[in-house]
Amino acid sequence: MLIDLVKISIPTAFAFFLGLFLTPFATHFFYKYKMWRKYSRNEATVTTDFHKIHNEEDELKTPRVGGIIIWVSVLLTTLIFYLASIFFPSDTTEKMNFLSRNQTLIPFFTLLLGSLIGLWDDLIQIYGNGKFARDDKSWRKWKAFLVIVISFLIGLWFYDKLDMTSIHIPFGGEIYLGILIIPFFILVALATFSGGVIDGLDGLSGGVLASIFGAYAIISFANNQIDIAAFSGVITGVTLAFLWFNIPPARFYMGETGIMGLTITLSTIAFLTDSVLILPVVALPLVITSGSVIIQMLSRKFRNDKRVFRIAPLHHHFEAIGWSPYKVTMRYWVLSVIFAIVGIILAIISR
Repeated sequence: MLIDLVKISIPTAFAFFLGLFLTPFATHFFYKYKMWRKYSRNEATVTTDFHKIHNEEDELKTPRVGGIIIWVSVLLTTLIFYLASIFFPSDTTEKMNFLSRNQTLIPFFTLLLGSLIGLWDDLIQIYGNGKFARDDKSWRKWKAFLVIVISFLIGLWFYDKLDMTSIHIPFGGEIYLGILIIPFFILVALATFSGGVIDGLDGLSGGVLASIFGAYAIISFANNQIDIAAFSGVITGVTLAFLWFNIPPARFYMGETGIMGLTITLSTIAFLTDSVLILPVVALPLVITSGSVIIQMLSRKFRNDKRVFRIAPLHHHFEAIGWSPYKVTMRYWVLSVIFAIVGIILAIISR
């Protein structure tokens, strides 16, 4: 057990300090090439409350590709420990390598693929012209389609290569899905990705996602899936390094290159640890934030444009009723830690 804890903790700490080391160089690059949104969201909204809380100057002068720091640091950390086991073979280096076919290969490539597609989206927002550069609804549909395509491929791998045909029901055994595991994974990935709207306040997404991936590191460890635990720990460490510079006032935003890669990877890890039905508990801040947008849309459609919230997503509603951004962010962090702990306990005792 001790060597397993070392295998998790050393890459996690390494990734954190690597993220801190790389961030100043990345920040210089982001500002040099003015990698921030070209068009303000004020152009696409008529909500008075949104105008009151929205700082247009910050949005148009703060880089939106900070997620690059996360996935590049995860990539480098993973490759360093992998290559060490190849070029300096020993019991220690081979044990410390956490890139394995049956546990972490899929989440590793999921993170890279999702992040690269997200980066493409960010670059359209930064350098593009026309309606797509304004995050037009049609472009959002294309993003959802891309998430579906990635999720289909991952679900197919689960079914065909890993023989994953059932999911664990907490306190209730297993439920057989067969090939339906593929569309079920697509639904979970879409739902998790929709929670990416949480990236709306300085420090909010980083703190919430660090708590969630930290929880899955512990859940994986309890399942004796040490490679997944190490990989989740690495993501946690790097996200905390990102948060170091993202706390108010943010040096950069996570952007789609962070959100898309992390949320799809989160869904993948939830399936690999057979705890997908615990995911809504561990990731409750994502659930309620995404749910607030859905509730608002349905209310406006079926109740003559009447709103349930002053603004959706939920964190902006709290701002609109007078909470400071600091208060909203800190309370989200507190709730994230609480529900991460609750999710860990449920995942462990429900086996």
